[in-house]
Amino acid sequence: MTEEQRDLLCRGLTRLGVPYTPEAVERLGLYCRRLLEKNQVMNLTAITDPADVMTLHFLDSAALLPTRALGGRKLIDVGTGAGFPGLVLRILDPTIRLTLLDSLGKRVEWLTELCRELDLPDVVLLKGRAEELSRRKTHREQYDVAVSRALAAMPMLAELCLPLVRPGGAFLAMKSVDSDEELQSAAHAISVLGGRVAAKEDYLIPGTQVQHRLIVIEKVSPTPAKYPRGFAKIKKSPL
Repeated sequence: MTEEQRDLLCRGLTRLGVPYTPEAVERLGLYCRRLLEKNQVMNLTAITDPADVMTLHFLDSAALLPTRALGGRKLIDVGTGAGFPGLVLRILDPTIRLTLLDSLGKRVEWLTELCRELDLPDVVLLKGRAEELSRRKTHREQYDVAVSRALAAMPMLAELCLPLVRPGGAFLAMKSVDSDEELQSAAHAISVLGGRVAAKEDYLIPGTQVQHRLIVIEKVSPTPAKYPRGFAKIKKSPL
């Protein structure tokens, strides 16, 4: 990581109000290098400029920390892809008990190698689909928080993520600021699945003119046993 990239990252974290350590900054620098190296042989990100990785991936992910009490909580990142936002959150807050879930084995293998190199042995990595994982007793309603970043439309996303969250927990969906219609279309699904929209929080990614939105859905009651349905049904007939 160059000094310019380090300064960009540190200034952004400070503007967000996110505390950080030199070790966390070094880990994020290594994360950036390994991401861009692997991206040459595997499609992990369309963002290939290191400075843009710092802002559009790392600072975007870090924006969840000041507004949510995630410390010490059991968190699952659904459809984590290259590790966003979950791995960034765990690097910046070591007390988060993190599980990364992705359906593609090659991504999970790379993330496993990355976590080993970053010396994060307590991160749990799972290959699988959310709708299948949440049918298992060991995972259904076992997480304090589920997060997902641009994985699917809200009606589908709610059915994939809310069954994993315990009552009293929350589902955090990272969306665009133009997501009002999408959220409105998910109102029935969120209610049926035991959720309630608690907040919509728009934020500007430091160092950019990009605005994103965090949608906070509280889990207020257990998800009925018949949900989630199979992925084909979820996709064909959203709640």
